[in-house]
Amino acid sequence: MMDGAGWHQDVSELKNISILKLPPYSPELNPIERIWRQLKQTSLSNRCYKGYGQIVEAGCAAWNALVAEKDKLCSLVACEWALL
Repeated sequence: MMDGAGWHQDVSELKNISILKLPPYSPELNPIERIWRQLKQTSLSNRCYKGYGQIVEAGCAAWNALVAEKDKLCSLVACEWALL
């Protein structure tokens, strides 16, 4: 899936990949947006950090906790409409 961001690479030459272009302004269709929302709601919002190192540490801890919950992660990124 591509959301049309300018920094994404052109993969049109690759024969074994099917591109699903997302409509503009559709964060609800982009799986990473659901992951970010989950991390912000459960681990990263309403916090104060003393510096960049603490921010990175909190982000890594939140990500590792989410990855440890494989069923939760799979449910966040599952896109029934994108099955080919």
